[in-house]
Amino acid sequence: MDRRKALQKTGLFAGATILMPSMLSLFESCKTETRLDWKPLYFTDVEAKTISKLVDIILPRTDTPGALDVKSDIFIDKVIAKTYDKEGQDSFRAAIAAFNENCKENYDDIFINLNTEDSIKVLKEAEKISGKFGSGVWGAAVGPQESIGFYRSMKSMAIWAFMTSEEIGKNVLSYDPIPGKYVPCKPLSEVGNKWSLG
Repeated sequence: MDRRKALQKTGLFAGATILMPSMLSLFESCKTETRLDWKPLYFTDVEAKTISKLVDIILPRTDTPGALDVKSDIFIDKVIAKTYDKEGQDSFRAAIAAFNENCKENYDDIFINLNTEDSIKVLKEAEKISGKFGSGVWGAAVGPQESIGFYRSMKSMAIWAFMTSEEIGKNVLSYDPIPGKYVPCKPLSEVGNKWSLG
């Protein structure tokens, strides 16, 4: 399998696995990790710092928590370590290396050593050249799919990890573990915030 196909499967994987209970248990285990004693299961030190910086730029802390606050990078590390086969892990590692090599060619250093302005330029350029996700149903591709590449795959995983975290689900999105009555034709203006349950 070539790297392009592996990365495409990575993106499709993010949608397909959201329903798997094992993914929820992985995210639950991230809550107990702290920033100071986090030891990556899959990433090398440089790779872990690369992913942490990348998700922090994509989802920074504002008036709501950022990706690092909900430990999206730790979750991504655990997903790759525990659900990817050797071929998928090797492809992912090659994609990170290619991403850093591109940074070296264009900005004379790897991603984690770039200043904020250059880091944002790198991600904007990656956004422009990345393929888009095609149509899908329950995580399965429908019709021809573009190769999404490393950046779009990481962005998708970061958003997925962020939106499915307990912190965001309970404290940012509307949360009602016991929903009320069914209202089939409620105007969108009355719905308000997006709901994490219900």
